[in-house]
Amino acid sequence: MNVGDVARRSGLPAKTIRYYEEIGLVRPARAGNGYRAYSDEDVHRLAFLKRARSLGFSIEECRQLLELYQDKSRASHDVQKIAVSHVKAIEEKIRELQGMRSTLQKLVAACHGDHRPGCPILEDIAGHG
Repeated sequence: MNVGDVARRSGLPAKTIRYYEEIGLVRPARAGNGYRAYSDEDVHRLAFLKRARSLGFSIEECRQLLELYQDKSRASHDVQKIAVSHVKAIEEKIRELQGMRSTLQKLVAACHGDHRPGCPILEDIAGHG
């Protein structure tokens, strides 16, 4: 199967597929003419990676999850450990985003939004607030 076919079947752009090959997440066979020859297993791996990335896992976490997925003697605790760590990172990011939203809401409320040049938003960003 060529990269176009794999892109259609996995839902990933060809550029992403080539990048994943470059960093060793997939290793398609090479045909006699040197072209990549993707297998159904490669398509499955790429779909797995697409789903993991859509859940926000980093490339390195995806690498670990893929290795665990392929290891039939894996301990589910190892998978859970990665997922729990990721959930904690998401929760921290949510707290950061909520803090940014709160700060910006206060600054927007303090700004008159009229023709005058004074602006608490710019003053805060400049460190004068």
